[in-house]
Amino acid sequence: MVAAAIDRGSYRNICLVALPIIFQNIIDAAVSSADIIMLNSVGQEAISSVSLANSLLSIFFMFLYGIGTGIAMLAAQYYGKGDLATIEKIEGIGLKFSMAVGLLGAAAFVTIPRYLMKIYTSDSALIELGKDYLIFVAPGIIFWSVSAVYMSILRCIGKVSTGTVLETMALVCNVILNAVFIYGLFGAPRLGVIGVAVATSISRFLQLIGCIVVSATKPGVALTLRTMFEKHELLQKDFVSMALPAIGNDLSWSVAFSMYSVILGHLSSDAVAANSIVMVVRNMGCVMCYGFAAAAGIIVGQILGEGDREKGIKTGHRMLRLAFITGILGGVVVAAIMPFALARASLTLVAHDYLKFMLMISTYYITGISVNTCLIAGVFRAGGDSKFGFKCDTIDMWCYAVPLGFISAFVLKLPVKVVYFLLCTDEFVKWPWVLGHFYSHKWAKNITRDET
Repeated sequence: MVAAAIDRGSYRNICLVALPIIFQNIIDAAVSSADIIMLNSVGQEAISSVSLANSLLSIFFMFLYGIGTGIAMLAAQYYGKGDLATIEKIEGIGLKFSMAVGLLGAAAFVTIPRYLMKIYTSDSALIELGKDYLIFVAPGIIFWSVSAVYMSILRCIGKVSTGTVLETMALVCNVILNAVFIYGLFGAPRLGVIGVAVATSISRFLQLIGCIVVSATKPGVALTLRTMFEKHELLQKDFVSMALPAIGNDLSWSVAFSMYSVILGHLSSDAVAANSIVMVVRNMGCVMCYGFAAAAGIIVGQILGEGDREKGIKTGHRMLRLAFITGILGGVVVAAIMPFALARASLTLVAHDYLKFMLMISTYYITGISVNTCLIAGVFRAGGDSKFGFKCDTIDMWCYAVPLGFISAFVLKLPVKVVYFLLCTDEFVKWPWVLGHFYSHKWAKNITRDET
């Protein structure tokens, strides 16, 4: 009876952390869906160009995500230890890296957008539309580079709901502004693709303002640029040794995953258009998976920071069970959305056929994503083990999936459907390696220092 009560308490704690993050992911996925639905009235080229441009944008967002999870590795454990002063120092270190990424990304989008789009497609119409999108979305990267760090800190210090409110506010603003600038409401110009980019940049700016307000009015860890210029040699050493592999992991994976768009982009515009809708639907199916993965990193990290290794391992096993369940449920969500997506998509007959096939693949592909994300980006990083994920994803993506995609598409010249199926084997190929490492329990470590 006591053990059952403990288990119920543990699952309740997991849900309290995971549910606000899941809600945030639902809003995020809904906004992406709104982008595609609204651009559906502009045309297939608009949908395809924004999808390809977002493949590039996702590389920078994944870089920021890597920094955020790197921060969480340290911050969650120090929160478990009750050391807020050290968490503020960790925030300053994270801001150094994130702002460097934001400024670099914005500069590239503004100065060489056409060359960046040529990586993904040779279609001149898509290149021109995507170029405009990148230029106007560039400021949003800078704003997000600051707020992403603070949002990660909020999650680690038990203010998950506050972060969710901030993210929801920004994303709701994004939807409203999308409608204003795409359709020219309230006297605004009809900007089409550019309107989506402008809406994104403004909403990220508003989110940053919200972070500043919360920092000034709520107790906890403050959002301040002062800590960026302070020297904390031991913490910076820890951040570099643990967070940089996480950043490298997410960057390596996101660049490799963007190669899927490169492959499809050079096969046909119909494949690009279908995949752009699939990504939106798949994201809706993955919201629970990403929520529980984020919760795993925070909760397991806090427990390990308290010094209770056995409890941390048991919680990790609970998170793995939840990852399987949420993966299956995510597939059910995709299957439920599929009829609506097929009925509403304004695509050619060929693209429509591709869409149906890709959505069917996604119904089971999400389970692979769920398990790997929970373990690699959640449980392993909670114990400071980021190097395993870096090695695993780099080998899987760059030695297996990407070469397989290029060979099947451009050497063997296989049909689009076959190429897509082969690309979607990437998550399952690494399961034996990932699960083997999980059951070894080598990842379960306390990484805090007594003196920082």
